[in-house]
Amino acid sequence: MPLLGPADPLPHAPRRVLVAGNAGSGKSTLCTRIAELHDLRRVELDSLYWGPQWTPRPEFRDEVAAFAQDETWVTEFQYNEVRRSLLARADTLVWLDHPFAMVMGRLVSRTVRRRARRVELWNGNQEPSLWSAFTDPEHILRWGWKTYRRNRTRVLALVDEVVVVRLRGQGQVERWLAGPLASVGQERAR
Repeated sequence: MPLLGPADPLPHAPRRVLVAGNAGSGKSTLCTRIAELHDLRRVELDSLYWGPQWTPRPEFRDEVAAFAQDETWVTEFQYNEVRRSLLARADTLVWLDHPFAMVMGRLVSRTVRRRARRVELWNGNQEPSLWSAFTDPEHILRWGWKTYRRNRTRVLALVDEVVVVRLRGQGQVERWLAGPLASVGQERAR
């Protein structure tokens, strides 16, 4: 299958959509916007994965397997243990392939804002102390830095398995939402 860009027409109306990208790329925001535009169920994987005190929930795999069988949904393409099962059901993968500086800027800004405001994320969890970015090798800022290239390689390997739409920069995201994605939504409504 060809790698589609922000102006390329979609071959079908997306019904089961994965949004891939680095931490801080805007996956969750784009999932919400796609769900609203196409009336799809929005499932946030982080809320299913993380239990209190940042512990993985044992029900995670089963809950993902259950919603993956639904006819329509949109979610992030993350967590190794469920990627394959989600990909087996997905009909479209949207890849936020933003420049490194943009992604890291967003990630730092989001992390600092969440920490300063003590935002509750999932199941009572909050961003850890910013100092932990220096002491915790799995801190989200360090994670975003070290997985950037790995994420790109992972998604490029999927082009033969699913329709992949590659969006580079927020301008391309907006063009795709207003163009090909909106157009296929209008065709479905007719």
